[in-house]
Amino acid sequence: MGTAKPVTEEERQRVRELHAEGKGRNEIAEILGRGGRTISTIAKDLGLSFSRAAEVRQATEIRQADLAARRAAFAVKLQDIAEAEAAKINQPHTYWDWGGKEHDFDTHTAPEPTPGDKRAYMSLVATAVDRSLRLAPPKEEGGADQVGSLLTNLFDQLRARHGDH
Repeated sequence: MGTAKPVTEEERQRVRELHAEGKGRNEIAEILGRGGRTISTIAKDLGLSFSRAAEVRQATEIRQADLAARRAAFAVKLQDIAEAEAAKINQPHTYWDWGGKEHDFDTHTAPEPTPGDKRAYMSLVATAVDRSLRLAPPKEEGGADQVGSLLTNLFDQLRARHGDH
């Protein structure tokens, strides 16, 4: 085991300056070519601390708020998708076909989607609304139960009107 190199007054001053610049312990240690423990000892002797718990907590809160805002915005996009797809259930629908002996491409427009395609639209709508509600649940009391009942009623009405084929 070797003896530790003594800490110079110049190093102590440099630790104070680098700390004031906001540099962390490991960064200061790298700059000065010293170990982290030595830098911690110098900082303690100078009355300095590398504890940034309050800053980390604040940054975490900000990040969580940003994510909550992004989830809410994405929930709105999912709701928009659900509404757009639900509107297609009774609209004319263009079908296409590619194939045959000549590899022909053909399209035709039906007055409305087939029952299978309507079921696919309903599934897409249900998934989009469900995910939207998970990202941004209603705040009012009993909201999720009320929305679930509302969706169940909506889909029951759609099935009754268009048949569950």
